[in-house]
Amino acid sequence: MPIKIPDDLPARASLEAEGLSLMADTDAARQDIRPLRIGLLNLMPDKPSTERQFARLLGASPLQIELSLIQLASHSPKTTSAEHMLAFYRTWEEVRHERFDGLIVTGAPVETLPFEEVGYWDELTRIFDWSETHVHAGLAVCWGAQAGVKHFHGVPKHVMADKRSGVFPHANLAPASPYLRGLADEIEIPVSRWTEVRPEDLPGDGALRVLLDSEESGLCLLEDARRRWLYMFNHPEYETGTLAAEYARDRLIDPSTPPPRHYFPGDDPSRPPRNRWRSHAHLLIGNWLNEVYQTTPFELAKIGAE
Repeated sequence: MPIKIPDDLPARASLEAEGLSLMADTDAARQDIRPLRIGLLNLMPDKPSTERQFARLLGASPLQIELSLIQLASHSPKTTSAEHMLAFYRTWEEVRHERFDGLIVTGAPVETLPFEEVGYWDELTRIFDWSETHVHAGLAVCWGAQAGVKHFHGVPKHVMADKRSGVFPHANLAPASPYLRGLADEIEIPVSRWTEVRPEDLPGDGALRVLLDSEESGLCLLEDARRRWLYMFNHPEYETGTLAAEYARDRLIDPSTPPPRHYFPGDDPSRPPRNRWRSHAHLLIGNWLNEVYQTTPFELAKIGAE
């Protein structure tokens, strides 16, 4: 099934060129199918790129997906045009009376700040609380995942001495999990962060189950089964050149910045990187969508009532 996104969203042209099946509003209206309603709370500065990355993964599913782009009311992006935000986004205040089968919360460039010093922290915590009654399942990524485990479980994050950047191997610790079905025993995932969540800080009651972990880069994926949330501390959604672009940006600030590890062939930044995580990302997101589809109520009004 295709993914339903706005007809004039900039991501549409590039995704169509890749062969992704996209659906217009008029075509969706003719099908007697209830699509999965997925909200994307996009906290990343380059919002069009993030839209494209997640739409690509969501649209590869055999399910029909209706993607809603959500922004914070308490924060105005500085690097995405006001026209783009007005055309394609609604604030959480505008959608808070609606219900969603799934909610994705992205990362944000605020990870070295204490949570309480982030200008929109109060609104984000209200969104997490709202999700317990208006969202069937959630997926939080990078800083969004750290924010989720902090809010729901009081788990702190720790600032590291150096940025952890690269494509690292991760062990599949729960191959029988529906979220990891079909994944290899070891998979590679892009990592790009200055902070980490440590295993010793996880709650002792087993509320958070570790699904993916790396000896080199640490915790990767946690499951909060009671809330039906997944917390992904890394970036399976990244495109082939995303880490290269971040590396070039970081070198403008600090020319001594080392290249992302295990990313460029032979760790040589003059050689173009090869994507070794694309299939893992598609399978992981596809598994998440399938689990949402299998467990969500058919009637949207019943979400949050169970």
